[in-house]
Amino acid sequence: MRSQLFSLLVAGVCIAAAGNVLAQTSTRVIKCADAKGKVYYTQTPPPECLGRATEEIDRKSGTVVKRSEGQITPEQLAQREEERKKKLEEDKRSQEEKRKNQALLNTYSSEKDIEDARARAIRENDSGIKETDKRIADALIRKKELDNEKEFYAKKTLPAKLEQDIKQNGIDLGKQQNLLDVKKKQVNNINAKYDEDKRRFLELTKGASRK
Repeated sequence: MRSQLFSLLVAGVCIAAAGNVLAQTSTRVIKCADAKGKVYYTQTPPPECLGRATEEIDRKSGTVVKRSEGQITPEQLAQREEERKKKLEEDKRSQEEKRKNQALLNTYSSEKDIEDARARAIRENDSGIKETDKRIADALIRKKELDNEKEFYAKKTLPAKLEQDIKQNGIDLGKQQNLLDVKKKQVNNINAKYDEDKRRFLELTKGASRK
């Protein structure tokens, strides 16, 4: 009699334990979609969802408690790699922008600093223009001297030294003319640079003041 009661007691405990397990598993449902996009909500993934992404959802709260990506295709791997590279590039650009912004704030403390720097750069460029003008004038004087000397050999063979001097004078004159053109155009570049510095400085400082 005791043996029968004990067996019944053990069986009851096992049934209760199995019931608890069943109750726990039944509180969650598996969501998945097949290749055609049909969505399934089941206790176990159907064959149509084999190897595909699944979500385990809590029935009471409706929240996703677990996700499984399933098998990843080569196309998906390639897309993820492309996204990873894109993010790295964006992070790199962001870091470079932060570095430039910090360098700008370290260089200038006010709009006046920017305008003072602009004025110095323009003065230096103007000084370079004047120096280049002087070199061009000297080269033109030298050219005239060489032309006069060349006339003396109108019907004779030019000495090698004179011929070399004339050639070098032409090269020097061309270089200085090109340099003068660059320096004259540089004024616009200088103003554009400091205009951009001022724009960014105001953007950074005004943004910081509002925080």
